[in-house]
Amino acid sequence: MIEVIFETHATSVDNEDDVASGHWDAPLSASGKRQARELGRRYEPGSLTEVFCSDLQRSSVTAEIAFGGRSDIVVQIDSRLRECDYGSWTRRTQSHVTDSRASRIYTPFPGGESYVACTERVREFLNELWNENSSRTILVIGHRATQFALENLLRGRRLEDIVSETWSWQPGWRYPLSRPLQ
Repeated sequence: MIEVIFETHATSVDNEDDVASGHWDAPLSASGKRQARELGRRYEPGSLTEVFCSDLQRSSVTAEIAFGGRSDIVVQIDSRLRECDYGSWTRRTQSHVTDSRASRIYTPFPGGESYVACTERVREFLNELWNENSSRTILVIGHRATQFALENLLRGRRLEDIVSETWSWQPGWRYPLSRPLQ
């Protein structure tokens, strides 16, 4: 079995400005850099095998700050863990995007992608992990769409329910990956 622990990227400047970044490569804010250091301190040496993060800097810089100096952890960047592509809605207010999530499960954002498409990216990533055939604990540093996909794929929850819920931060969500995903 593979234990997947999900952590959100640290706070970006767009988060602080209440802007939906999507694939926009927003940097971490000063408070986000502090949060990234705290993230690294939550995981003792030997508790993780690998860390995977998206290629967007708010995720990859979070991983680098948190784990870059540790010899016990390999950090790997994977674009399949990206946030949803909001297309022409990128950098609109967070509420504009959040209020329309339920209608974007199957229908892509204008010029972007749907939450089903995001979930398929994460499914491919998880199946690749499974095919490596080793028990381990990994950390994924990602975005809301990454977590929506994990909730759907590994807990069997409906995307319609997940995207409509009020989200609140917590230090790590744990998911068992005990079989390949269909």
